[in-house]
Amino acid sequence: MKPYSQSFFDRPVLEVCEDLIGQHLVKDGQKLLITEIEAYDGPLDLACHASKGRTKRTEVLFGPPGRFYVYLCYGIHWLLNVVTGPKDYPAAILIRGAGDITGPGRLTKQLSINADYNTKPATPKTGLYFMPAAASLAKRQHHKIQKTPRIGVDYAGPVWSQKPYRFLLTSDSSRPSSQQ
Repeated sequence: MKPYSQSFFDRPVLEVCEDLIGQHLVKDGQKLLITEIEAYDGPLDLACHASKGRTKRTEVLFGPPGRFYVYLCYGIHWLLNVVTGPKDYPAAILIRGAGDITGPGRLTKQLSINADYNTKPATPKTGLYFMPAAASLAKRQHHKIQKTPRIGVDYAGPVWSQKPYRFLLTSDSSRPSSQQ
């Protein structure tokens, strides 16, 4: 399996979310199944940092797709995002959970991800990238993708805070177990 290239991320953020959930985040050779992500879709999305305009902090969001946007939240947690869509359209996906790690701050802490990754491309050369899960289809047969509103974005108002832009890979209890 080859890592996802920049072209994988050069699509609308919600399309990339549909394809990225259930795939692998790879850090220094360790592969983790991506179980939770959130979409941030452009300058009109009031939960997106770019809604306040182009700044030094958000410049990476306006750059080429497939680069990391890593920022400090509440002065204590680094959060990992990957930029999507065309250049000059600020959109990104927040990686909220992978493997057994839940919570975007815990994820970056356990994987030693910090500002050093900000603006770097998601490639094997950086040691942090995305690739297809070998058993992606099999995993999806035993899981379902649930979409819910994003977490902690009430400040974005009633419309943007309720958009179903959070994607979760969950067990599908309605499917019969292969062990029965």
